Amino acid sequence: MFRNLLKLMDLPCVATNYCHQNILQTQGLPSCVLNILFQRVLSMILMVIIRYISRVLVWILTVLVILGSLGGTGVLWWLYAKERMSASTVETQIAKENLQALLIYAISATVFTVILLLIMLIMRKRVALTIALFHVAGKVFIHLPLLVFQPFWTFFVLILFWTYWTTVLLFLGTTGNPVPNEEGFVEFRVAGPLKYMWWYHLVGLIWISEFILACQQMTVAGAVVTYYFTREKRNLPFTPILASVNRLVCYHLGTVAKGSFIITLVKIPRMILMYIHTQLKGKENACARCMLKACICCLWCLEKCLTYLNQNAYTATAINSTNFCTSAKDAFVILVENALRVAAINTVGDFMLFLGKVLIVCSTGLAGIMLLNYQRDYTTWVLPLIIVCLFAFLVAHCFLSIYEMVVDVLFLCFAIDTKYNDGSPGREFYMDKVLMEFVENSRKSMREAGRGGGAEGRELKPMASGASSS
Repeated sequence: MFRNLLKLMDLPCVATNYCHQNILQTQGLPSCVLNILFQRVLSMILMVIIRYISRVLVWILTVLVILGSLGGTGVLWWLYAKERMSASTVETQIAKENLQALLIYAISATVFTVILLLIMLIMRKRVALTIALFHVAGKVFIHLPLLVFQPFWTFFVLILFWTYWTTVLLFLGTTGNPVPNEEGFVEFRVAGPLKYMWWYHLVGLIWISEFILACQQMTVAGAVVTYYFTREKRNLPFTPILASVNRLVCYHLGTVAKGSFIITLVKIPRMILMYIHTQLKGKENACARCMLKACICCLWCLEKCLTYLNQNAYTATAINSTNFCTSAKDAFVILVENALRVAAINTVGDFMLFLGKVLIVCSTGLAGIMLLNYQRDYTTWVLPLIIVCLFAFLVAHCFLSIYEMVVDVLFLCFAIDTKYNDGSPGREFYMDKVLMEFVENSRKSMREAGRGGGAEGRELKPMASGASSS
């Protein structure tokens, strides 16, 4: 193992020589630098533009999804009818199997389309909330411009920690007594408790990495909560981000550590199962392989659910200054009470942000092609374009993930605001005018429908009475 580690240490030299020969000598570095700057600027611009085109963009995407599902279903039934007419003249086993497969595909597509249309019919009124939240999120970035640079600080801290972790790993790899082996290499044989430091070091890598990411979530949540629950935006603190960092360091480090540790407890068994599955590939039977994949999938789903719950728990902590368990319980209750709204925001909002990432990657790739077109001595375009596009997707994901985080925090603030306030004197809303218009339109629709006791009416009313959440 240590011999392989020493071999891996030569990879940076190989990579450096390769980059020097294939990039610097062909003057490809300016193109890469320009593309990196271009994709960062484009990510920032897109975060501002979404505020103004959110209403049109959401409905365009909705119409495209409906038309795509209907068109795909129609094409499958047309192919089935055409194949059935052809199969009536040619009776072969392959033709029968193809006809049966097309029938299954067509029926599955029809069921999927019907379910999709029903879901959109049920959630059509909740799409307006997604549009309003995206609009308010754009205002948040205008009032809190330092949020845009949050991914930089997080990435910088992660790089520092990973560098320290790698350094300690190299020291651990050279502890013990040096013993020459049969092949002429020197192995360091560790005895005693130091043999188990590898596991401790690996757990530390996962836990501290999750802790740093959780600190970013808590910082963003604290700043957005301060923005939301400040009635007069001109009275915002000079630097809400720094104020949020100060509250995090002074009061909420334990909350962040507990939340990240829970994610670590789920991530480590999943990584162990993935390692076992990799080692046993081709050796285990079908039943064991299926059970391993099922366990890995379940742990992955549990990890995603806990990550989402943790993020909302940090928001509840930023609002009420409660401990992690209490905040997680409060956030879970709010999310369950607004399950349909959560589904609408996560589906429509995530799809919009995904299209934004695709737009940034495509634009960066096109810009890279245009820049490389002026460098005729650069013979190979594929590798640098792939690297630039992958890096563009990473940058877009980092920036738009902050946007998604802001939308999630705003939604939980909105849900708590409507739960404890109703707009009456003494219980005024904290929300923005755009969200206020959504609430007024919802109440107007409820009065016109005359179904205050129905499921829709229950959700659009204030969900509970209580004191103001200020």
